[in-house]
Amino acid sequence: MTPGRPTPARPGARSRPGPDDLRRTFEAVPERTSGEGEPFAESWWGRAWVAALESLSMDGPRLARGRDYADGGHVAAITVTPGHVVAYVHGSRPRPYRAELRLRTFGDPDWDTLLDAVAARPGHLAALLAKEMPHSLADTATDAGMTLLPAPGDLDPACNCPDRGRPCKHVAALSYQMALLLDTDPFVLLLLRGRGERELLEELGRRNAAHSARERPAAPETPSVPAGEALAARFLPPLPAPLPVEPYPGRPPAYPALPGARDPLALDQLATDAAARAHALLTTGHDPVAGLTLWQDAVRLAAAGPTAGLTATTRALYRELASATGRNTTDLARAVAAWRQGGAEGLAVLETPWDPPAGPFDRARPALAAAGFPRFQPRRNHLTHPGGALQLRFGRDGRWYGYESDPGADEWWPRAAPDTDPVTALLDLTAGDPDDD
Repeated sequence: MTPGRPTPARPGARSRPGPDDLRRTFEAVPERTSGEGEPFAESWWGRAWVAALESLSMDGPRLARGRDYADGGHVAAITVTPGHVVAYVHGSRPRPYRAELRLRTFGDPDWDTLLDAVAARPGHLAALLAKEMPHSLADTATDAGMTLLPAPGDLDPACNCPDRGRPCKHVAALSYQMALLLDTDPFVLLLLRGRGERELLEELGRRNAAHSARERPAAPETPSVPAGEALAARFLPPLPAPLPVEPYPGRPPAYPALPGARDPLALDQLATDAAARAHALLTTGHDPVAGLTLWQDAVRLAAAGPTAGLTATTRALYRELASATGRNTTDLARAVAAWRQGGAEGLAVLETPWDPPAGPFDRARPALAAAGFPRFQPRRNHLTHPGGALQLRFGRDGRWYGYESDPGADEWWPRAAPDTDPVTALLDLTAGDPDDD
């Protein structure tokens, strides 16, 4: 990389493959300076991405404007999922625009062909682990009828700005910024094609082991053991009695702050939580949070603190948990608000819209109208105030959860306690706001 070029933030590793492995969010890259005529990307695969972008349009000034936006730090956090890249890009107006790029994903047969080819050549796997994309891997995909890197016309841009260019300068800025992400991590490109890094590495490990086993000479036959000897009774001494359980969880050790090490304050909180869970398991035989997903457990840990990320300790913990789950700190703060509102069900209400059956949801609008509120607009399990700043969400537990957003924005945050009565939930939500009716 060129000296002075910032390296995009990269999510930390996850404990197991799953839905979170298919979503990665990269923090915004600060303003940078690229010399005139200097390639925007350093790697050959990053330059191939830029070439695919520039093939979309012959409008050089619009592309140059997009590159200036990328250099100037106008691109906010970038979220990458299979076949989709999205980010908000700040233009000349106060409100940012939502820029998107779509790219065709590979089907399972294509992935089988590609993964078998990588597993058969250890150099491919070693290059990927070193965050390199070997030319031979791209050639292997091409020989199998797949285009690993986007070809001219493969990228499908979209933006909610009034500019009808294809791409507009906001999508161009996002595309240039994507070239920097690909420079540092080619797994971003593989995620765009449909598979997450952890899932790929585990599958490649299995296939590589299978290839090695086929090539390894047969092991010598293990000597047999007489049945009488194998079935003979064996007597082991009894286990010692377990130590008595302490009345309270122990205090974690002190963690010194070392250069390059994890934040000691965040480690202290995580160790304290682990000690409390271990003590509960010893005394009750039950772990109350054993069924949580990685993301749910991260939100629970962040919500356990007395503040919303305002102290040095909680800020460090938020950074660690957001990195470990591939989210940003804003996503985590919103999820914490939902958890404090209603626990795991509150988090589900935040993240998973659903279609309620006939019943309490249908009776809510007449009840709100009878209480003097304006007619709310329904969408799935949401009822939204016509002013666009208040919202009620119906949970699978039969309770109504209040949400609030700035007028005209689609950034909803949980607020107030849930209630089985929509009118009571809305009154709690509007308490202290005399202009809400």
